[in-house]
Amino acid sequence: MKPRIDATRFGSITIEGSEIEHDVLIRLSGEIKKRKKKLSKAVFGSSHTVSLEEAEYIFEKGADRFILGSGQNGMVTLSAEAAAYFKKEGVRVDLSPTPEAIQQWNKAKGSAIGLFHVTC
Repeated sequence: MKPRIDATRFGSITIEGSEIEHDVLIRLSGEIKKRKKKLSKAVFGSSHTVSLEEAEYIFEKGADRFILGSGQNGMVTLSAEAAAYFKKEGVRVDLSPTPEAIQQWNKAKGSAIGLFHVTC
């Protein structure tokens, strides 16, 4: 079951009534996990660019869409390698600032995974 995202503000996201104060990854199963930023930080020195390694961790067989909330001000991007990986796997990527990405998530049909950055 896909959890409903209620709101976001700088530094947090509220999912099904629970406020979470870190970036989150939502799996196909609906499981909410803390984002593994270190996978991208190790490559780029920052979590503002999603690395191939993080993309491989995010990906799940059966997903047809990846909704990426790029932060309150849209600072997060995909590396070229990560974008190519999702394309190769047949996963559509929708990248937009987190407030907009939440709206996309709540309306999404099909097999979506999501990653939501809660700061910048």
